[in-house]
Amino acid sequence: MTKVATNSVFQGRSLLAEKDFTPAEIQYLVDFGLHLKALRHNNIPHRYLEGKNIALLFEKASTRTRAAFTTAAIELGAHPEYLGANDIQLGKKESVEDTAIVLGRMFDGIEFRGFKQADVEGLAKYSGVPVWNGLTDEWHPTQMIADFMTVKENFGHLKGLTLTYVGDGRNNMANSLLVTGSMLGVNIHIVAPKALHPAADVIAIAKKFASQTGAKPMVTDDIKAGVKGSNIIYTDVWVSMGETNWEERVKLLTPYQVNMDMMRATGTPDDQLIFMHCLPAFHDTNTKYGEDVKEQYGITEMEVTDEVFRSKYARHWDEAENRKHSIKAIMAATLGNLFIPAVPDLEE
Repeated sequence: MTKVATNSVFQGRSLLAEKDFTPAEIQYLVDFGLHLKALRHNNIPHRYLEGKNIALLFEKASTRTRAAFTTAAIELGAHPEYLGANDIQLGKKESVEDTAIVLGRMFDGIEFRGFKQADVEGLAKYSGVPVWNGLTDEWHPTQMIADFMTVKENFGHLKGLTLTYVGDGRNNMANSLLVTGSMLGVNIHIVAPKALHPAADVIAIAKKFASQTGAKPMVTDDIKAGVKGSNIIYTDVWVSMGETNWEERVKLLTPYQVNMDMMRATGTPDDQLIFMHCLPAFHDTNTKYGEDVKEQYGITEMEVTDEVFRSKYARHWDEAENRKHSIKAIMAATLGNLFIPAVPDLEE
């Protein structure tokens, strides 16, 4: 492919939600992430952000996102600076606009992990530097690049596969998977109680992309119909950070627990079936949450059984590692001064 400067496509752009990029651009970031992973595993330096300073803003705590952005920045030659909930006061002691202007004067790029989508959009509007959404209540785009890297590693392609997300269909993961999968030609099934189905506007965005890529999204409360023919069974925690509605969610979602019966119900051959989870996972009682839920509701496993979590189907450790490589791809493409292949057409 012809070599072109990054700035013709990605340079200076923020990644706030997947829908703001084209399907081909999202697929490119997936492939670029796999390329950078290969470089790392072969000990080939790729310090595309030498001398850059990266601000890591965390209203919400995170193990993987913080670790991934920190190690990704360092491996790219940049300096990451962590600013936690006690260091930033967006909209409380200082406006998003004022914070963005100051940080934009000091840093070359900003990661934000928090609650309001409006906050990450405000940072991008006023900072003058690329801003990357490490998670908000609505979208989780950096996770998507890692997730579809993991899928492509296992199957060699994306288009035509079926990924079924089971659980809370209204959270950021369900939103992002439904839209991103439809952008990439992956059939996304959201299997959830009707009360937890995605919002109509999210479904409309997914259908618009699906009409371009041939994907066939499905939203249903019918577990048997939803998982049939799936290549990937995906789940997430039943109660998102900041929520306290455990009793409601345990009652609603216990029938939607991912277990071996559900994996078998796909009817998919073992070599064409995997399980994914963005983590953390409540698959046993070895956490304070797990102990509390066992005491209050009498269950020892929540969204996924320990049997599935530790099974031959499990790919969540690869998925977790890919957070680092996907974030490297996003930061290098939008901030680095490098030459990379032109964005190709969406895979056939």
